[in-house]
Amino acid sequence: MVAKISTGKSIRGMLHYNENKVIAGEARLIIASGFAGDIEKMTFQNKLQRFNHLTMLKPNVKTNAMHISLNFDSSEKLTLETLQQIATTYMDKIGFGDQPFLVYRHDDSAHLHVHIVSTNITAAAQRMDLHDIGRKLSEPARKAIEQEFHLIRAESRKFKHEPGIKAIDPEKVKYGHLPTKRALSNVITAVTRDYKFTSLAELNAVLKGFNVIATRGEEHTQMFEKKGLMYSILDTKGNAIGVPIKSSALYCKPTLRNLEKKFERNEEKRKPYKDELKQSIDKILKKYNQFTKPTFQAELKMNNIGLVLRQNEQGFIYGITFIDHRTKSVFNGSDLGKAYSAKTLTERFSDSDQVKTYLKPINPWPSYLKPETVSPAKTYLEPITQTNYLNDLLGKPQQDYPPLIPGRKKRRKKGLRI
Repeated sequence: MVAKISTGKSIRGMLHYNENKVIAGEARLIIASGFAGDIEKMTFQNKLQRFNHLTMLKPNVKTNAMHISLNFDSSEKLTLETLQQIATTYMDKIGFGDQPFLVYRHDDSAHLHVHIVSTNITAAAQRMDLHDIGRKLSEPARKAIEQEFHLIRAESRKFKHEPGIKAIDPEKVKYGHLPTKRALSNVITAVTRDYKFTSLAELNAVLKGFNVIATRGEEHTQMFEKKGLMYSILDTKGNAIGVPIKSSALYCKPTLRNLEKKFERNEEKRKPYKDELKQSIDKILKKYNQFTKPTFQAELKMNNIGLVLRQNEQGFIYGITFIDHRTKSVFNGSDLGKAYSAKTLTERFSDSDQVKTYLKPINPWPSYLKPETVSPAKTYLEPITQTNYLNDLLGKPQQDYPPLIPGRKKRRKKGLRI
């Protein structure tokens, strides 16, 4: 099980996100702890008023909303009763058992998960500390629940779950089956809550994967100068369609000023995941001398890593962004290091349609049968220098046959002379 906690200043936005999922038939409210009345008859205002009653007891506390997601392995099929028990146990273990909270079961992705909405303001007008709650309280609670309910451990290699954000279907929005504002709000709320990005370009790298884009307008325009931001839905070709929605009109208020605060916080939040991402990329790069862009993207996708290439109209790639969906971290290639920059990686891209990939050759020699190497000192044929060559031409001729060995003289036999 994976538990993710996000805090915020708008409990209304968190409620809208989950209630919109219910309206779209992608979620269901399964627990309303600390609420009076029939769960099926509760309206949006009933739920919001219950939380507002507590937050107004401590109006000076700005961060008063908490949103939690509990994610299970895609192979786990848990009953409704088990989900209710897990959610209640988790809230008890992190100290929020007496707080009002709502639990929604979501069915908008391949893996089962629930979302929990609550507040950290108590009935006694006290603020519950949320600092480092993930490490101090959530992690011990998660591990205990995994053991108690026999769940697949998050650290296990068997644990797999896909991103819990569903991309917008442009056709449904185009034909009016799904209101644009609600569709945009669902995606933007989830992305800005879960992913760690440090610039508008990095945010757009993630949003484009869900058919959404944020734009500031042209430079020197009034909208750009006042830091305005608009969100639009993209069609299958990446073109904006429909009427763009102002950031201030969305429930989660993803304005540029609010996002800039996230940029600063995310700089620290994403640091622990930098080396892990580099190691994953290195494993792929070591497999090839040269590769095509589709091959590189496919290899990364197998590791649940997205790749976004930024290029101009002439096709020149000037930027590259990696999206690690496992840790929800976003990095520009240059932020990881020179070896991961657009310039370095594009030099290894092959433009050939004939050869798809160039695998590094495998050493054919076993370690115990490596051929002996001859050092320069043991070279048998010395190179002929110019001086040696002239001496050969101008000097005394050399014999190219062996010299004669003088034979033994014959002894005359003593005899008579005639």
